[in-house]
Amino acid sequence: MLGDLVAVCRNRLAGATGPGESAYAGLTVSGMGDVVTRYHISLDVADKPGVLAQVATVFAEQGVSIDTVRQQGRGDGSGEASLVVVTHRAPDAALSSTVEALRKLDTVRGVASIMRVEGE
Repeated sequence: MLGDLVAVCRNRLAGATGPGESAYAGLTVSGMGDVVTRYHISLDVADKPGVLAQVATVFAEQGVSIDTVRQQGRGDGSGEASLVVVTHRAPDAALSSTVEALRKLDTVRGVASIMRVEGE
């Protein structure tokens, strides 16, 4: 908002007019659940066999395709690991359902972060 005010002041001082109507004015706003993008999800998980399979199954059940996965043990004897999943493009609603289901798994200690990934 401050940037808009500065632009107006500059235009007034220069005797110029600002841009006309925005080209975006006629576009409809999609509901958040309909937005389709890629996601980067970081999970804290138990470091034991079968955890990756459980997590992949949850993604598949919700119709969210996995692009890449990286799992790394903490190496501190805690029996925990960090699991990072990057998805293919998916609706926000499907990703929200996936995260909700992941939180119910005994082997998932926590969802550390969820980020939308724009672009390729």
